[in-house]
Amino acid sequence: MDRRDLLKMIVAATGAAMVGLPALAGGKSPGAGSASFSATDIATLDEIAETILPRTKTPGAKEAGTGAFMATFVADCYTDRQQAAFHAGLADIDKRAGGRFVSLAPDARAALLRELDAEAKKRNVDVSSTGEVDASEATPHYFTMIKQLTIFGFFTSKVGATEVLQYVAVPGRYDGDLAYAPGTPAWATG
Repeated sequence: MDRRDLLKMIVAATGAAMVGLPALAGGKSPGAGSASFSATDIATLDEIAETILPRTKTPGAKEAGTGAFMATFVADCYTDRQQAAFHAGLADIDKRAGGRFVSLAPDARAALLRELDAEAKKRNVDVSSTGEVDASEATPHYFTMIKQLTIFGFFTSKVGATEVLQYVAVPGRYDGDLAYAPGTPAWATG
């Protein structure tokens, strides 16, 4: 799976372009780096990510360090406005959980995230034909941002790329007639 396919998958899964991608591609941070996350915040992000991409016969999002990835990406690539929305969303998740998201049972966690996903899908952000958010200050629903970062962080991590996807660091020859077996993981190359 190449980066373009991953980004298409993120758009298909979340219904919105990847927030913060222009800053990542340009190598500059649009925000002042004011998004600081506590160890508790990162642990909560890990649990949210693990609920979205749980451990099965392959590692889950927590094992890939997705919470720390999200914190870094938000601080480095989101605008101040997007960072504020992300932090407010994290607080809202705990509020809706009746205190702390991490205190909920697994079924209650999944139900809360399904409810947030339905809310996020109702809120659309204009996306250009290139797949980028039209305005740099556009702020989608906070759960859209969390879901995007979970998918992006997991599948670009070493764990996601080598233990979940089939990984070929340097692909060999082109095989235009490769047999496909249903259920075979997608490919990742470095």
